[in-house]
Amino acid sequence: MRMTPTTVTRSTVTRSTDPHDRDPHDNVAEDVRATLRFFMEADRLKEVERRNHLASGSRRENTAEHSWHLGIAAMIMAPFASEPVDLATAVCMALVHDIVEIDAGDTFAYDESAAAQAGKKEREDAAADRLFGLLPPAMGQRFRALWDEYELGDTPEARYVMAVDRMAPMLLNTAEGGTTWREHGITRDRVIARNGPHIEPALPAVWAAALAGLDAAVAAGHVATD
Repeated sequence: MRMTPTTVTRSTVTRSTDPHDRDPHDNVAEDVRATLRFFMEADRLKEVERRNHLASGSRRENTAEHSWHLGIAAMIMAPFASEPVDLATAVCMALVHDIVEIDAGDTFAYDESAAAQAGKKEREDAAADRLFGLLPPAMGQRFRALWDEYELGDTPEARYVMAVDRMAPMLLNTAEGGTTWREHGITRDRVIARNGPHIEPALPAVWAAALAGLDAAVAAGHVATD
């Protein structure tokens, strides 16, 4: 028996709700929108003020500037690293490591008081969930994994980025004249105790140069001793 052809009209077509059945162009458009939302949200990192000053002393640094400077440091310090590192991974990690401060704010590095630390991890975890959740899923998962890796500090790249993260403000404070350290009573021994255990194993030659600069600042009266 011959079948009569069926005419499918526009009104009878039901669009699938399964994301795997979506038009690829729709997927791309949504991924672009998500990426741009994250891009604009990341701009807010420029408004998060840190405690340390620029090397010129003209004003305080913001967290976006700090993250950019870390990306540069990760690029140029790799030849002095004590472990081989994947440079692309390290640079990406440096750029995203403090992005949670958009929501969680900056905690002064030397403030170890219970008040300053209370809820810090929870705030930062919630910020990571929200911010990386703005991205397309695969990209968000990738950068969230980099952020978690930095926080754990158990890979060569994480140890390297943590070392440059400690080194950068130490060098800026030394160059600027130690204003932030003096304001908060931070002595030479406290600078070494906070930074040395991270910088020296990962970047021994850089640590030696940074320590020499710190001692020069002490000699000039910019940094106090215990």
